[in-house]
Amino acid sequence: MSAKIRVRFAPSPTGYLHVGGARTALFNWLFARQNGGVFVLRIEDTDLDRSTAESEEGLLRDLRWLGLDWDEGPGIGGPHGPYRQSQRLEIYKKAAHLLVEKGRAYPCFCPEEILEAKRRKAEAEGLPHHYDGTCKRLSREEVKRRIASGEQYAVRMTVPRKDAVLEDLIRGHVEWKAETLGDFIIMRSNGMPVYNFCVVVDDSDMEITHVIRGDDHLTNTHRQLIIYEAMEKPLPLFAHVSMILGSDKTKLSKRHGTTSVGQYAIDGYLPEGMVNFLALLGWSEGNDKELYTRDELVAGFSLGRIGKSAAVFDPVKLSWMNGTHIRQLSPERLAELVAPVLRQAWPQDQRLSDPAFLSKAALLLQNHLEVLKEAPTLLATTLQGGPPENDEAAAALKFPGVDALYAAFLDELGRIEWKREAINEALKAAGKKTSMKGKGLFMPIRVKLTGNCHGPDLGLIIDLLGLEEVRRRLELV
Repeated sequence: MSAKIRVRFAPSPTGYLHVGGARTALFNWLFARQNGGVFVLRIEDTDLDRSTAESEEGLLRDLRWLGLDWDEGPGIGGPHGPYRQSQRLEIYKKAAHLLVEKGRAYPCFCPEEILEAKRRKAEAEGLPHHYDGTCKRLSREEVKRRIASGEQYAVRMTVPRKDAVLEDLIRGHVEWKAETLGDFIIMRSNGMPVYNFCVVVDDSDMEITHVIRGDDHLTNTHRQLIIYEAMEKPLPLFAHVSMILGSDKTKLSKRHGTTSVGQYAIDGYLPEGMVNFLALLGWSEGNDKELYTRDELVAGFSLGRIGKSAAVFDPVKLSWMNGTHIRQLSPERLAELVAPVLRQAWPQDQRLSDPAFLSKAALLLQNHLEVLKEAPTLLATTLQGGPPENDEAAAALKFPGVDALYAAFLDELGRIEWKREAINEALKAAGKKTSMKGKGLFMPIRVKLTGNCHGPDLGLIIDLLGLEEVRRRLELV
């Protein structure tokens, strides 16, 4: 086993990157980065019927979006490749052959229909079903003869009659009784390896020191411990992380809302917000801190602070956390992020090609956004204007002296150098001229410009629109 910490994330490309898988990848990445280790990405695509190139590309894209860069794996390579299981079939066959040669596994010629009949009989009798060892009792000569004749066979692992024990870094002491498991298949008769065998061969070859994964894999560990022992390979340390639940405390699924990392990216969540949120699903630094930068997560993360209890996915908290990270962006960076969203909403609006206009729009939006996709809704009345949206807004346009207020304000705006501070001073000056203050000063101007009584800072709105557009809207009958 390598002295350097090596961890891996090994998704199957049969669908999108689920937030649970992303959390597992993040924990592995944080552990590697904190310890100066290696983060390996391995694609487990031996399910040829369900694995697709599109799904793999989506997984890679979503990991890159989260900023979880891998040190070895697809697109990078490394000393332990290939990193796709579909390209490692000969490696699995050689490993299985070696186990047969050592007497730790054996060819099994039993047809599937016979095995299925035995399973049904055991179930009907209420008995646990284990393979009865029919092929294990075959002589070497009989095995050679049947193989030479071209008879198809699986490779079945010999399970030792002893309990298996695991000291898990999160779950603690875990034990499996010998009688709970019979001899199991590691290579199918069609030549394809089974999941548990591939995992052990790969993790051994890739010198993985720590296996950090969801606790839905805990049941697989019994078989994997047996394979490690038979292969005479050192065990990695295991850390099984509790699952993520929905608000109703059932396993997180589509019925709880979005579970795809890619969809969150499309909806305008920041990778910084998503990483922060995922890190706190099951891990805590031991204090009340909730907002973390990526560097702070790397510095504070430890496997010992991962709890045993399942974490609950709270989309409201995710949105709040994402909004907080949005407010930490520079206006220039936020402008870059909201520009495509705004241009999609208003493709004909030439103002959205102006970097200065976009920076002002970002400043206006920054304290109000939770996700980027909200930008068009929040900015709509400012960019488009329009009649009063409700009775309250309509009433604001009937305040006594509003026409004089508009004229005084435009006169003041014409005297200033166009800066936000000067705009606010012009507002105050117009109020003094017309004896308007408070609601009577700000509300009629806001409603005339946007049709709405409420929204972002009025000075920011005016600065964004510019003098000519403000003049056009205030003079509009």
